[in-house]
Amino acid sequence: MSSAATSTNPRAAFAHRDFRLYLGARFLTTVGIQMQSVAVGWQVYAITRDPLHLGWVGLAQFLPLFALALVTGHVADRFERRRIMMLCYVTCALAAASLALLATTPRPSLAALYAILALLGTVRAFMGPASSAILAELVPESDFPNAVAWSSTSWQIATVGGPALGGFVYGAAGPSAVYAITAILAACSATAVAAIAKRPRAAARGAPNWETLVAGLRFIREKKTIFGAITLDLFAVLLGGAVALLPAIARDELRVGPWGLGILRGAPAAGAAVTALALAYRPLRRRAGPIMLASVFVFGAATVVVGISRSFALTLAMLVTLGAADMVSVFVRQNLIQLGTPDAMRGRVSAVSLVFISASNELGEFESGVTAAWFGVMPAIVIGGIGTMFVVLLCSWWFPALRRVDDLSGRESV
Repeated sequence: MSSAATSTNPRAAFAHRDFRLYLGARFLTTVGIQMQSVAVGWQVYAITRDPLHLGWVGLAQFLPLFALALVTGHVADRFERRRIMMLCYVTCALAAASLALLATTPRPSLAALYAILALLGTVRAFMGPASSAILAELVPESDFPNAVAWSSTSWQIATVGGPALGGFVYGAAGPSAVYAITAILAACSATAVAAIAKRPRAAARGAPNWETLVAGLRFIREKKTIFGAITLDLFAVLLGGAVALLPAIARDELRVGPWGLGILRGAPAAGAAVTALALAYRPLRRRAGPIMLASVFVFGAATVVVGISRSFALTLAMLVTLGAADMVSVFVRQNLIQLGTPDAMRGRVSAVSLVFISASNELGEFESGVTAAWFGVMPAIVIGGIGTMFVVLLCSWWFPALRRVDDLSGRESV
């Protein structure tokens, strides 16, 4: 993208019809996915009573995404991104319907459940780069930071309501009802994306080769600010995976039911949603790099308190805090990546970024499950939070360019 002045209208992105369709589709699917996540976590832990299996849930979704990252990025740059998203939403609907059928059996097969989660991981591998890359096509450059803020706000609001709704529906009607609702929402999202206008563009030509597949990796490696931001997010969230262990915390430590798990799962998103809304109205204009580093340090500190707490209210407050801190990091990272990447490369760069993000989330869930099996649930959370704070210090030293990032385009302060 070329340099352009940022719009001062706090709702500038909503002037564009296709952005509204994109936002609605993403919101509905996110609500469904968050509902589904609560149901899967509670169902698996109720069957096994073993936190290690909560880690397998994350690993099942991460492995296909990791294996396909180079290919899916090239697909997003070669084919119509709108159509990729539509097909992915349809597949999400079919996967959720399969989970609903599986949940009606007397003893659901964990192997079948993990297989469906692996399918969802495959879908995310294709949907993530296309969804991330298409956003810059839907609004002018001047409105892009505003679009990122509202997209993040919408996602976080959905992540607040989705877990709470999922916990309520699970408690009232069981897991099959949760999965059925998820399937309906994904189908509605596919319909909304189908209404987005086609945009002819110069796609990658010729058969993919090694050079085109690794171009995204090479681009990120050469862009020190982007590389530093992605690395910081990877290791910080990989270690600070308290959210993955919330089913065990809710059931065994705080002794609340599915409704309590839903509220706890929604708490980080509540903090993130308020922060994203604030960023939409008052975006960061200076010292973006130092603010990002500080926010991730706060994320780690709040995670430590979650591991110490035995109070539902305190745990809830710290989850809100870590969600708010994480949102600042996400906002800065998304702008650095999208504003600093040419359109022809955006799918491949987004695919690499998605692997890092998913490694920090799904692989982080696996890491949390393993450490919880070794040390216990609460000690594992404390260790992870301390590790996150240590990672901030290391990244600040390893990537001095990140400390100097001033505005969201990646320009360094002088």
